[in-house]
Amino acid sequence: MNTPAKLGAYVLGLTVVFGGALGVGSAVGAADTPPISPSHPVHGAASAAPGRSATAAPASLPGGLQMSDSGYTLTPETTTVPPGEAADFRFAVTGPDGRPLTRYQTQHGKKLHFIVVSRDLGDFQHLHPHEAGNGTWSVKLTLPRAGVYRAFADFAPEGGDGLTLGADLHAPGDYTPNALPEVSRTDTVDGYTVQLNGDLVPGAASTLTLTVSKDGRPVTDLQPYLGAYGHLVALRAGDLAYLHVHPDGEPGDGTTAAGPGITFHAEVPSRGDYRLFLDFRHEGTVRTAAFTARAGQLPAPAATASPTGAAPTPAPAPSPGKSGSHGEHTH
Repeated sequence: MNTPAKLGAYVLGLTVVFGGALGVGSAVGAADTPPISPSHPVHGAASAAPGRSATAAPASLPGGLQMSDSGYTLTPETTTVPPGEAADFRFAVTGPDGRPLTRYQTQHGKKLHFIVVSRDLGDFQHLHPHEAGNGTWSVKLTLPRAGVYRAFADFAPEGGDGLTLGADLHAPGDYTPNALPEVSRTDTVDGYTVQLNGDLVPGAASTLTLTVSKDGRPVTDLQPYLGAYGHLVALRAGDLAYLHVHPDGEPGDGTTAAGPGITFHAEVPSRGDYRLFLDFRHEGTVRTAAFTARAGQLPAPAATASPTGAAPTPAPAPSPGKSGSHGEHTH
């Protein structure tokens, strides 16, 4: 066989080998890789075109892990704040056009909720910044000690979905992180005792009830705060993912009591420890109770019988349910 003929046969052989390997790899991948079923829709995900099979979209990230999402970006003027000093902190949310966003939906009495928490989850602040006409927000911010903090902007642009964007802030100085507080169902603040009832279940909606008492007597005259009798923020220890928490009912709806119990529906994506911060108002003052809660094992899938008489196969785990009177948005 002459040289050109030998070269052609060699190339043809490579084509057959790599083509066969690709086919085997595709078949193995299809069998070994389970499809991803996101528990929440991905912002900006495109639907499959008519006549084409839809492909699995990646699961959406919890809120607060990104500075940018769906074209919106949290933009602080500075990320360094001296510890122990009240600073005039300014930031903006820029939109897909690169300009500061000025049109927001009002949710729970505010256009934007601003949360600042230390990375070790020992310090928590729920602040109410002032909006300037040019899309800039400003707030008096004191970071109590040196360290790294996470700032969250929780909002919904007019005509859009709710978003939570996050950015790290730095308070220079010597810093020793505190250990995460132990798991506990009780916290005491300013003479009030708050009891946590219910368990976090990863991959499913969980019902939590926080019961407020003072001097051993149930508090039955809680005052509305941000459209509810309490406001609950849930953060995952480690990465500070900002999670979905929905209040059950609202003041004045004819069924929701003003205490002592405040009920929420929470969705947590994974096992592990979470820090819960409850803001509640009584006698004109807002107080914050804090808890460390642990999400347990993922729920075991139920077995379903095969119609062909084969051995039962596990049913796919259900997507987390949607509960609460305020839709999907956090609070």
